[in-house]
Amino acid sequence: MNKVALITGATSGIGDATANLLAEMHYDIIITGRRAERLESLKAKLEKGTSRVLSLCFDVRNENEVKNVFRELPESWRKIDVLINNAGLAAGLEPIDCGNSNDWNRMIDTNVKGLLYISYEVAQIMKNNNNMGGHIVNIGSIAGKEVYPNGNVYCATKHAVDALSKGMRMDLLKHNIKVTQICPGAVETEFSLVRFHNDSERAKTVYEGFEALVAKDIADCIWFAISRPKHVNINDMIVMPTAQASSSVILKKGET
Repeated sequence: MNKVALITGATSGIGDATANLLAEMHYDIIITGRRAERLESLKAKLEKGTSRVLSLCFDVRNENEVKNVFRELPESWRKIDVLINNAGLAAGLEPIDCGNSNDWNRMIDTNVKGLLYISYEVAQIMKNNNNMGGHIVNIGSIAGKEVYPNGNVYCATKHAVDALSKGMRMDLLKHNIKVTQICPGAVETEFSLVRFHNDSERAKTVYEGFEALVAKDIADCIWFAISRPKHVNINDMIVMPTAQASSSVILKKGET
């Protein structure tokens, strides 16, 4: 019987790449997101292999939606072995005194509260998994390790993910639930497009002049973490492009 992985934010980027990789590794996949058409397209693609796939369209920011989804989860899917808390975003890049409270709320509600709502529900399932436990992987960021100019609230939310990962690891230890945090540097996905409110020209400049990570790189890291033997846990992993030394130091072509 295949293991089951639930992946939030599966409609693009790291979530999409992880769903495809875990399906190749013979996991059954629960994919979640807010964009129904993309979910169904991904579901159809994954089902061409050997995996079962369940798509759940809801917003992790809405606690009632999250509770209802898990209340109505089919019995055949109520053994979740791996949770990938991937849903997250940055919105805006302004000094704190020029920030937009809608952007702040969107980041806090998604990156922190959404992660909590999902983790709580899945932890209940894993606790009742015949003492087999499970594995929760939180997608953090280099922004959760160091702050950069104008990153204020986004960095704060990812610092919260860092702290929550440590706390979850302690609290869930007695239930045989592993907790891993993976913290990428610059990954070329829709991240900057979302951050800059669909300004494609501004988003494109973020990745110019160096080779950024791609979503598959982080999916590979997730696979490495969850495929370790039962007695091994990868607590924390920071993954950067070779050209990136810190959150704000990137060597671009023509620079010395």
